[in-house]
Amino acid sequence: MKLLRVALPVPVFREFDYLAPAAEAVLPGRCVRVRLGPRRLLGVVVDLPLESPVPRATLLAIDSYADDLPQVPPDVLALARFAADYYQYPLGLALQHAVPPRGRQGAPLRAEKPAAYRLTAAGAAGLRNLPARASRQAQLAAALAGGQSIARAELLANSPAAGAVLARWLASGWIELAAPEQDPEREGTALLPDLNAAQATAVQAIVAAAASFQTFLLHGVTASGKTEVYLSAAAAAIARGQQVLMLVPEINLTPQLADRIRRALPFARIVLLHSNLPDAQRLVAWRQAAEGDAQFVLGTRLAVFAPLPRLGLVVVDEEHDMSYKQQDGLRYVARDLAVYRARLRGVPVVLGSATPAMETLWQARAGRYLLLPLPERAIAGAPPAIRLVPQRDKQTIGGIAAALRAALAANLARGEQSLLFINRRGYAPSLLCAACAWAAQCHRCSARLVVHLGEQCLRCHHCGHEEPVPRACPRCGDQDLLPLGFGTQRLEGVLRELFPAARIARVDADSTRRKGTWASLLQAILDRELDILVGTQMMVKGHDFPGLTLVGVLGADNALYSADFRATERLFAQLTQVSGRAGRADLPGEVIIQTDFPAHPLYQSLLRHDYEAHAESLLAERRQLELPPCSRLALLRAEAAQRSAIESFLAAAHAEGQELARESGGVRVFPAVAARMARRAGFERAHILVQSAAMRPLQDFLGAWRAWLVDNAPRNVRWALDVDPQELD
Repeated sequence: MKLLRVALPVPVFREFDYLAPAAEAVLPGRCVRVRLGPRRLLGVVVDLPLESPVPRATLLAIDSYADDLPQVPPDVLALARFAADYYQYPLGLALQHAVPPRGRQGAPLRAEKPAAYRLTAAGAAGLRNLPARASRQAQLAAALAGGQSIARAELLANSPAAGAVLARWLASGWIELAAPEQDPEREGTALLPDLNAAQATAVQAIVAAAASFQTFLLHGVTASGKTEVYLSAAAAAIARGQQVLMLVPEINLTPQLADRIRRALPFARIVLLHSNLPDAQRLVAWRQAAEGDAQFVLGTRLAVFAPLPRLGLVVVDEEHDMSYKQQDGLRYVARDLAVYRARLRGVPVVLGSATPAMETLWQARAGRYLLLPLPERAIAGAPPAIRLVPQRDKQTIGGIAAALRAALAANLARGEQSLLFINRRGYAPSLLCAACAWAAQCHRCSARLVVHLGEQCLRCHHCGHEEPVPRACPRCGDQDLLPLGFGTQRLEGVLRELFPAARIARVDADSTRRKGTWASLLQAILDRELDILVGTQMMVKGHDFPGLTLVGVLGADNALYSADFRATERLFAQLTQVSGRAGRADLPGEVIIQTDFPAHPLYQSLLRHDYEAHAESLLAERRQLELPPCSRLALLRAEAAQRSAIESFLAAAHAEGQELARESGGVRVFPAVAARMARRAGFERAHILVQSAAMRPLQDFLGAWRAWLVDNAPRNVRWALDVDPQELD
C-alpha cells in the first residue's frame, strides 16, 4: 500500500494521510473519496510521502479514486497552494475552488451530456412570421437557423431570458432536443474592426509576448477600444491553438460581452463560468475548459481557478473593480491570482482599466508591469462634457436640480436616452419622526432600515431583516413620519411625475431580482424602448448603450465623508465609468454631477478627464500615510454574539501580535477597534489592523500569529485573517 497525502474540505491547517493500492500510478491533483470520522468527503491528493507521522496501522484506506472527475492540473494545484499560503487559509478548503460544482460532495457525479436544440420544419415556418418587436425571439431564431444543433448553454448565454422562450418552442414542436454537434472544427475569420495606432501597438506587444510571462497594464480612457485589443490578442492566441481566459467583475456583464465575443470570433468555442449558472450547466462548462474544448472562457472571479490545459492568454477587464475581492472564505483578489497563474504558465496577462487600481499603477511605475496606453477614444466624437451643478438650491425638485431637469427634458425631446445614477436602492435611506427624531433602526445591525415604499416595508440592506412601515412613531405616537434622502425607488417616482410621457425603468438589485429580468431590461435599453433609466452601479460597468447621451449623478458627495482611505479612489473610478456610458455612438454625450463641493480636487480632475493628476495626488497621500500600495495591510476580523467575548479575544490577540511583531521587525500591530458597522446580523464586530512595509515580513508574522489564533480562539468567537483587505469595515 502506498501513502497519499490528501487535502480535505475541512477548516484545519493540515492534510491527512491515507493508504492506497500500490499497483495504480497516482499523481498529485487526483481526486479521491475518503472517510473522515463519520463523513465521506471528496479530497485532492497533494503529495505522495514516503513516510507518515501517523502509524501505518492506524491509517485508513481511501474509499475510491474519483475517476469521474478530471485531475486538478499542476498549475491549478500550485495556484491553490499559493492562495492558501498567501491568504492564510486551509489548503483543503482553497482547493474547493478548483473542483467542479456538484463534485464537491462525496457522492459520484453522473456523466451528463449538455442539452442542445435543433429547429424543426414547423419551427422554421412559424418563426418566419415573428412580429417586428420580438427582437429576442428573432435573435434566437437566427442562432438556430443554420440547421445545426446548438447547445442550450450557448443559447442561454446569448440571452439568459431565453429559457422561457425555448420551453414554449419545445412544447409547440418548433424545436427538438438533439445531441450537440460532435466537435466541429469551426473555421472562420475574426470579424474585428480596424485598430488605431495605439490599439495596434498594444496588440503587437501582447502577441510578441506569447511564449513568455509578462504583465501588461492596458490603460485606456473610456471608449478607447480596450475590448478590441483583448479580442485581437485572443484571436491570435486561439489561432496558435491556445485557450484564453477573460475575467470580468460582474455577472451582469457576461451576456452582452459574450455576444460581442461571438460576433468578433465566430469560429471560437466560448463558455461562461460564473456563480449564477445552474450547477449542471456550470459543470458542463468546467469540463469543456478542462478537456481543452473551450477556446475562450469568460467568467467572474471564480473562473481564475478553471482548468485550462492550453492556456495562452489571461485578460482581467476593469482590473480595479472591488468585485474581484472575495469577501468571505478564501478572501482572494482574483486579479492578483490571475497574474500569478499567468506566471506559473509562462503566458502574458493583460490588466485593463480606465482608472487602474493604485496597486496596479504602482507596479507599472516600478517597471514590473508594462504600460500600454490608449489615450484616445476609438469611437467618433469627443469625451462627454462634464458639468457640476449645485446639489441643493431653491429650484431643486425631488432631489433633481433645475439644470439636470432641463437637460432631461431636452434629451427626451430629441428622442435620446438618459441615465440617472444614484448608488442607493430603495425609496429612502431612513425613516424619521418629525416630533421626537426617532429613526427606524435595524435591531440586528448598527444601521438604519431603508424604506421600500412599493413593498410597504422597512428593510436592512445588510442582514435582510424586514418589518412593516409603522403607522405612527413607536416612541411618541406621532404620525408624521418622514422618509429622508433618496433611493432609486423614490427617484423613479419623482421622474414619473416630472415626465409622465417618458418610458422610465429602474435598474437595481431589487428590480432585477427575478431571473431573466435584467436580460429583458438590457434588451429593452438596446432596442430604444426606454427613455430614462434610474440605476445603481450595476448599470455603469462596461455596458455599451448607443442611444444613451445624458448621465446625471446624484449623491456622489457621500463618498467624500467616508473614513475608508480608498473611498476617493473608488469614487473617481465610479464617476469615470458612469461618465463613459454617455455619448458612445455618434451622438455627443453630457454628464451632470450634483455636488456641494465643486472645487474638490477630485471633481476638478474629473472635469479635465485627468486620471493622472488624481492618481498622483492619491499616491502622494498614500506615501505620507504609509498606506497601500506603499505598504501592505492585513486585518484580523472577529465577531461574536457578546461584546465582552470580542474584547477579551482581541485583547489577547493584540498582546500576542505585538510580541511576534517585535521578533519579526517591520510589522506594526494596531489596537483593536470596532468595525465601521459594529453590529451586523446580531453579531458584534471588531478588528485588528496589521501594517508592514513589505510582504515577506508580514507573511512570516501572519503565519506565526495564525498558529496562535488557531490554538487560542474561543469557540464563541468567529475570526478570519483578511490579507490585502479592500475595505476597512
